[in-house]
Amino acid sequence: MTPIRIGIIGSGFIARTHAVSIKRYLKGAVLAGVSGGKRAATLAAEFGVTNFPSVEHLAADKDIDAVIITSPHSIHFTHALICAEAGKHVLVEKPMATTVDQCESTENAFSSRKLVLMVAFTQRYREANRRAFELIRAGAIGRITMIQEFALQPNALESYPKWQQLPENLGIFFGYGIHNIDRLRWFLGEEAESVSAEITKSSSGIEISTMAVIRWHNNAMSSIWSSGDLKTPGFPTTAFRSLVIGEKGMLDVDGYGALRMSVDSKPWETLFQQPPIDWRGEGMFAEIRMGSFNAQDQEFVNSILEGRKPAITGEDGRKSVAIALAAYQAAAEHKVIQLK
Repeated sequence: MTPIRIGIIGSGFIARTHAVSIKRYLKGAVLAGVSGGKRAATLAAEFGVTNFPSVEHLAADKDIDAVIITSPHSIHFTHALICAEAGKHVLVEKPMATTVDQCESTENAFSSRKLVLMVAFTQRYREANRRAFELIRAGAIGRITMIQEFALQPNALESYPKWQQLPENLGIFFGYGIHNIDRLRWFLGEEAESVSAEITKSSSGIEISTMAVIRWHNNAMSSIWSSGDLKTPGFPTTAFRSLVIGEKGMLDVDGYGALRMSVDSKPWETLFQQPPIDWRGEGMFAEIRMGSFNAQDQEFVNSILEGRKPAITGEDGRKSVAIALAAYQAAAEHKVIQLK
């Protein structure tokens, strides 16, 4: 079997993460090139692949079959269209684009050419989240009535990339809280009916904290508490946590820690405990962190090889973007936004 030859657009931390995944862990794929960003030459040299002079050159190269887009959010749309027009399959980092219209145009560009378009929502592949999803689908806690989501990152603007602070990339909720939006859609298997929200902005003018309330078509209620504006050490286990209330029981889901369940008023039971991640140096590329990226990227490769839709589609990306933008609109207009 000829491996899928993958190019990466971007050269930052997430680009390096995907490069490690392809090089060390994936089956049926090889890393073939890098383009874009100040560190592209360094990244390409480290992994022994071509540093293409431009995104257009990478997309046009006949030895590239597929592309992973890790550039800033505001240029995802441009880069995705370049790849579609060149006939390349694409895995685009979340958020898919910065407007719903851009998302729709991206979907059309790939579907009309019968190309794979997948959106990177790695949290669907974290073990605690995956096990919680399976329990929900099996009816373990009954019909879900309420969910509280947390996405709290201390001193975020000091640790996030500088481009994340540019107005065209919208803010913390759009860039990172969108994981929580996707988890809500995934857990509930439902679409949002309405969104209300309040936000605050940083001195640079981007949104840094959001409290959003979402009602779903099955009458479930949810809220998201997203912020990068809190001091170290922050609150324990709130980087990516979900408290799920069902008619028969409850789930406490820490995407980077434990999964606990209580059913029929019984004491909490720990069903899974993830070992801690070493977020420094080589520890960031160990299996305990890389597992979700590996599974996601393998799904992208498998969907190409098998000629089918990926597990996470452009539609998933578009609908999450629509909810995030509705939260911003709700805050700006001080009203509840109804979604289609």
